[in-house]
Amino acid sequence: MLADCLQSVRDRIAKACQRSGRSPSAVTLIGVTKTVPVERIEEAVTAGLTDLGENRVQEARAKHVVLSRFQLPASSFQRNVRWHMIGHLQSNKARQAVEIFDVMHSVDSLPLIEVLEREAAKQSKAVDVLIQVNVSGEAAKSGCRPDETQGLAQALMNTSHLKLTGLMTIPPLADSPEASRPFFRQLRELRDTLQRGPLGHSATRPLQLSMGMSHDFEVAIEEGADVVRIGTAIFGARAT
Repeated sequence: MLADCLQSVRDRIAKACQRSGRSPSAVTLIGVTKTVPVERIEEAVTAGLTDLGENRVQEARAKHVVLSRFQLPASSFQRNVRWHMIGHLQSNKARQAVEIFDVMHSVDSLPLIEVLEREAAKQSKAVDVLIQVNVSGEAAKSGCRPDETQGLAQALMNTSHLKLTGLMTIPPLADSPEASRPFFRQLRELRDTLQRGPLGHSATRPLQLSMGMSHDFEVAIEEGADVVRIGTAIFGARAT
């Protein structure tokens, strides 16, 4: 059952936190719902999942409309669930993205920051933002270069409606979870460097690290992940 899968993931998070001397409450679990039917998402929220991650604006929009109609205890979808944009975001989707999402994990350029700020201002909405960093340097992967991160962070901190809350990365796909460790460590070290510099004096709270998916989230937690993005381990293999 889905509730059992969700509990299994939570148990694994707790054990990874125990190994690294951290509290499980310090790690936010995002359920990645790409291609997952709305009925399964409703089941997950009923079982206690409070954060949902989507890769595509159009798919998220359709689900958002349907799920908001569900009559769950305490109106869960209206009051408790946070929607996270975790896929590549195109500027022409910014208006809809600001309407739907509470948190953007994939901001990686100054032009995107500028258009998101304009749209957020029009909608009078505050949006949490993470900078996606391409720590592996893969040409086909989204994200800014590590040396561009500070400039983007400073640009975000100069906006009125976007709040810089952390950094995100996706390591290269590998068979072994341990292969992801150097990339997670690099993101943590980059975050620490930013917080030791001028940025740290302006930030209202420590920057979070969004890193780790179904195959490597335990390693990510050991390296300091504050947010993990998990789909398959909760919902099963994606439909093709």
